[in-house]
Amino acid sequence: MDEETLQQVEQILGYQFSDRTILANALTHASSVENRLLSNERLEFLGDAILALVICKVLFERFDDYLEGNLTKIKSMLVSRGTCARLSNEIGLSRHLKVGKGMAASRALKGSLAAGVLEAVIAAVYLDGGYDAAAKFILKCFGPLIDRADAEHSQGNYKSVLQQHAQEHFNAAPIYILLDEKGPDHDKCFELGVVLADRHFQSAWGSNKKEAEQKAAFNALVELGVIDNPPADDQQDD
Repeated sequence: MDEETLQQVEQILGYQFSDRTILANALTHASSVENRLLSNERLEFLGDAILALVICKVLFERFDDYLEGNLTKIKSMLVSRGTCARLSNEIGLSRHLKVGKGMAASRALKGSLAAGVLEAVIAAVYLDGGYDAAAKFILKCFGPLIDRADAEHSQGNYKSVLQQHAQEHFNAAPIYILLDEKGPDHDKCFELGVVLADRHFQSAWGSNKKEAEQKAAFNALVELGVIDNPPADDQQDD
């Protein structure tokens, strides 16, 4: 990998490497090398753990009145593949990933590969400069998202999270549609679905319409890659 590319990536990261071979490795996808041990896969594994550690530490210190389940919801949204891919594309990191000829036009370059190179670069910064350097870069990328992780997010208000995501990325508002209802008047349950930009997401049942809307919004956020799917016990109603 040429020095000019490495310098450009250093400018993006706001970090100058002592050993640029680590950075070059982080920017090398398995499709471009014969031996996968020469790719960024191992760095991606390490970077994923470092990202989670830094985010968890920040959330633990900043939201000292949140319980484990609430912290987990925010963390899951922040470190999801969808969030990592979006940030990687926004800062221009993904376009510097070295891939094989067959991958050059792949949609994954903007998705899973973009997320992977961000995680690999986090590991590279960590190995070259230590925890503080990696944390500084992570907070540079994720800081605005952490700042928006307010009480609505922590209480599982998935409708609010989806509304914000829809406005930012689709310039549209999600529409909730009542699909079915069952049971007697005193004990009804409701099925609702979400439509966003003509896309229909997995519906959900709830003991009332508000609960069903929250669960449907959660399903949409998972499908969009905004959050990971935490254990069912962690989901909360509005």
